[in-house]
Order: sequence, then C-alpha cells, then structure tokens
Amino acid sequence: MRKFAVWSSLVSQILIVVTGGVVRLTGSGLGCPTWPKCTSESLVTVQAQGIHGVIEFANRMLTFALLVIAVLTVVVFWKSAQRALALALFGGIPAQAVLGGFTVLTGLNPWLVGSHFALSAVLIALASLLVWRFYSPSEVGLPGLPRVTSVAITVAGLVSVTFGIIVTGAGPHAGDAATPRNGLDLEIWQHYHSYPAYLTLALVLTSLVLYRANRLNRMILIGLLINLVIQAVIGVAQARLGVPALLVGFHVTGAATLCSLLWFQLFASKVR
Repeated sequence: MRKFAVWSSLVSQILIVVTGGVVRLTGSGLGCPTWPKCTSESLVTVQAQGIHGVIEFANRMLTFALLVIAVLTVVVFWKSAQRALALALFGGIPAQAVLGGFTVLTGLNPWLVGSHFALSAVLIALASLLVWRFYSPSEVGLPGLPRVTSVAITVAGLVSVTFGIIVTGAGPHAGDAATPRNGLDLEIWQHYHSYPAYLTLALVLTSLVLYRANRLNRMILIGLLINLVIQAVIGVAQARLGVPALLVGFHVTGAATLCSLLWFQLFASKVR
C-alpha cells in the first residue's frame, strides 16, 4: 500500500500540472468565472459555459482525487518517519485550491498563474523525496566535484524552470482571450530561460562522461539528459513556430517531469 501511495502522490502531482496546462492552452481558464462556485448561481458548470466550463470544472474535480491520494498517504505513513512529508503533501492540496481560486478571481493574473505552477513544483519535489525515502537506496554518491556538480545541476535546472514560468506569463495562451500578460519581452525571456537550461544539460553530460557514478545515479542522469534534450528541441521549435499550443503542452509536461528528475539526481548523489 505504501508503494502505491508514494507513486500515486508523485504521478498525480505531475498530472495536475498537465491538466492545468490543458485548461490554459484551450482558453478555458475562466470556464468557471468565479470560485469556489463555478458560476455565481451554480457549484457545477452549466450549459452556458460550454466546453470551456467543462474543461475547467473537470480540472477542479481532479483536486478531490489528489485529496484522496493525500489522505491515503497520510494514513499509511502516519506511524513512520515520513509522516511530516505526507502531511506536507496533504496541506498542499487546499493551498493549491485556494491559490487557484485567487487566480480565477483576479482574472488569471499571470504572476498568480505562475505561482500555481511554482507550488506544484514544490509538491512534486516533496513527492519525489517521499518516493526516494520509501526505497532508501543503498548506493551512495561520489564526494568532491561529482557532488558539487549534482547540486549545480539542480540549481541551474530550477532557475531554468523559474524563468520558464516567467516566459509563460509573457507569451500567448493566457487561459482566456481577455487576460493581460506580464508585459515582459517574450523573445528576450526565451533566451534567459534557455541559458540555464543549456547549462544544466552541459553539467549532466559532464557527470555522465567524467565521473564514475553508481548504476542508479547513472540511470537517473540518463533520464534527465533525455528529458533536457527533448525539452530543448521542443523549446526551439516553439520559438520558431510561434508558440503553438500543442508544443507548449508537451513542454509543460516535460517541465513537470524535470522538476522530479532534478531532485532524484540530487538525492542519488548524496554522500553518506
């Protein structure tokens, strides 16, 4: 049951980012124009809201699925050392709901939309740590430069993700046609976003080529490398093709997965 709980926690935290991206990319961010109700008169979406209301309301309902998983995780880890982690994940669910409510009530303020993703990134990190502690791998990382490089990978990767959030607020696909953007130059911030991403990629290659990492660490680094290469290809294609919604969706999915892989490689590099 614990194995099911830890993987369900991680996968669901990533999926809620993906479904949130679908809401934004389909222009359904105000499909339910108020909160906590869907409309001023109804708790659920109504026919007048059309497909946008269905998409936004469905995303809201996924919160309850996450809540069930979070409760299960607290229950199965209640008498273990991981109880605090489980409780933190549980507390993140209502925090996300309230932040999402403020996002709707402010007409999809781009900075609040970005904060929504940032909180998801924190919850993905916590869920990743819970998975790692559940398995408690016996392998250890290498001291010195390999460990320093691993820390640098995580820092550079998270900086890239943060700049990616800012790029999202500057670009199209705001979630609603009337939603203002953050006013920053999209092209310039796309470059700012790419620089730490390429640095992360270079550091991962350095770790794979120069250091004799253990098998588990090497597998995680290879997975991270694949993720970064795919993200780079999608990012360049987005910039060249005018930021099409489908590519943005793939990029968001990759970013959520990246948030987990960055932490896994850091955990795997720890020297005991």
